[in-house]
Amino acid sequence: MAFPVSAALLDAIVLAVVSREGTYGYKITQDVRAVMDISESTLYPVLRRLLKAGLLETYDQAVDGRMRRYYKITPLGRMQLTQYLADWANYRDSIEQVFFGGERG
Repeated sequence: MAFPVSAALLDAIVLAVVSREGTYGYKITQDVRAVMDISESTLYPVLRRLLKAGLLETYDQAVDGRMRRYYKITPLGRMQLTQYLADWANYRDSIEQVFFGGERG
């Protein structure tokens, strides 16, 4: 991708992925990688930051005889995601106004 990804955008993307269902780190990485190039070493600090901010919570679940850590969005995380989505829509509209001058299609 030619455009840099900010920490806020990455937070929003991770919250959006986790908001669909409780999921684990590797799966989150794969879902994010479907739309951008990101490494697990980049993703786990994002997860820790979102946990520390109270936007995500974790729980452990046994899978194939071992414990796997799952991430779940909190009510505060849903509120933050709603704000990110509104901010994204405004940002997108502003950029498209510059790119297309109000003429779309």
